Amino acid sequence: MTTPVCTSASDAAAPATQTLPYASFSSYMRARQPVLLRTARSLTGNPSDAEDLLQTALAKTYVAWERIEDHRALDGYVRRALVNTRTSQWRKRKVDEFACDELPEPDPVPGRDDPAEQQALRDAMWRAVMRLPARQRAMVVLRYYEDLSEAQTAEVLGVSVGTVKSAVSRALGKLREDAELGLVRN
Repeated sequence: MTTPVCTSASDAAAPATQTLPYASFSSYMRARQPVLLRTARSLTGNPSDAEDLLQTALAKTYVAWERIEDHRALDGYVRRALVNTRTSQWRKRKVDEFACDELPEPDPVPGRDDPAEQQALRDAMWRAVMRLPARQRAMVVLRYYEDLSEAQTAEVLGVSVGTVKSAVSRALGKLREDAELGLVRN
């Protein structure tokens, strides 16, 4: 014999004001979710994985809600659930690595440098910018790092557009002649 899905039309017309068995859990979850999500992101390094991890940890917390005696220590409980769940995921992961005679090296893609070289160039560039006089440095930072127009840069610094153009031109000339940048680029 089958059980009817909807017992009566009056039940279907009843207002949907059902409360969760643990209203305190619902309010805790809404209040602390952003903080706990940051913790999950730090554990996973991936926003999507962090959301899944937090959802799993909160589900475990919901199941144990009645057994938790001190609700003031909930953050610690959930964080421990996050760490334990992440550790379990890490242990269960499948590793698809095989020993081989030769290391597979990807073919170099034209136009892409080594990330370490790119970082070295960025560091050298920033050191060169820091060696500029304060006024030129401010104009270069606003113009190129903050991506402001010449007019916006002039307005922020309270100078004319021509002053910005000439100072930036002199600063770029100094950067082109910087010995450290020349070593890194070559």
